[in-house]
Amino acid sequence: MTTGARRRMGVEERREQLIAVALDLFSHRSPEDVPIDEIAEAAGISRPLVYHYFPGKQQLYEAALRRAAEELTARFVEPHEGPLGARLLRVMERFFDFVDQHGPGFSALMRGGPAGSTRTGAMIDGVRQAAYEQIVAHLGIPDPAPRLELVVRSWVSLAETTALLWLDGRRVPRGELERQLVHDFAALAAVSAAYDERMAQVVRRILADEPDDGMFADLVGRLMALPQPV
Repeated sequence: MTTGARRRMGVEERREQLIAVALDLFSHRSPEDVPIDEIAEAAGISRPLVYHYFPGKQQLYEAALRRAAEELTARFVEPHEGPLGARLLRVMERFFDFVDQHGPGFSALMRGGPAGSTRTGAMIDGVRQAAYEQIVAHLGIPDPAPRLELVVRSWVSLAETTALLWLDGRRVPRGELERQLVHDFAALAAVSAAYDERMAQVVRRILADEPDDGMFADLVGRLMALPQPV
C-alpha cells in the first residue's frame, strides 16, 4: 500500500512505468486475465489515467511485448571470446533466464500476440533475425552460404520451440536443455558438413578452437559412452 504524496511523473516516465508494470503482470498471467484496473492499481494510478497514456489494453500489451522483444534480443549478445560452445551455452542460459521469468509473455510474443497480430509478428521476426545475425557473427562469416544460413536459422527456431515446450510443465531439467541445445547446434552443423565442403570447413574451424573439455567434446564423449546393443 502506498503512503504519502505520490510523485508526479513526466509523460515518458509514466509510459515507461506502465509498460514495466504490464510486462511484469503479463509475465505471470495471460494478458486476457489481466484487467486494466489491476494494471492501474499496480501502477498507483486511476483507470482513466491508463487510457490517457494508451488508447486501450491492446496498445499497452503491444508496448509490453515490444519491451520483451528488446530484452530477449539482448540475451543473444555475447562477447566474441573463448570457444564457440561455451559462448553458445552462456547465450542459452540467458535465453532460458528470460523464458523462466516471463513465461506467459514469452509464449505470447513467440506466438505473435493475440490473433497473430501483424505488429507482434514483426517483433518476433526481428528477434529471430537479431539472433541469427549474432550467431553468424560469432562464426566470423560475413556472407554465410545457404547451408550455413539454414543451420543457424533452424537452430534458432529449435531453441524457440524447445523453450515453449519446456514451459508446459518444465518436465526436463532446464540445465540439461541448455546444454542439449548447444549440442543440437553442433549436430546440425555436422550433418550439413557431411553434404557440403564449405560447411565442413566451418565445422573444422569450430572444432579446432574447442578445448578437450569443451561443450562439443562433451557431446562426443556422451555419444561414445552410449551402451552397445546386446
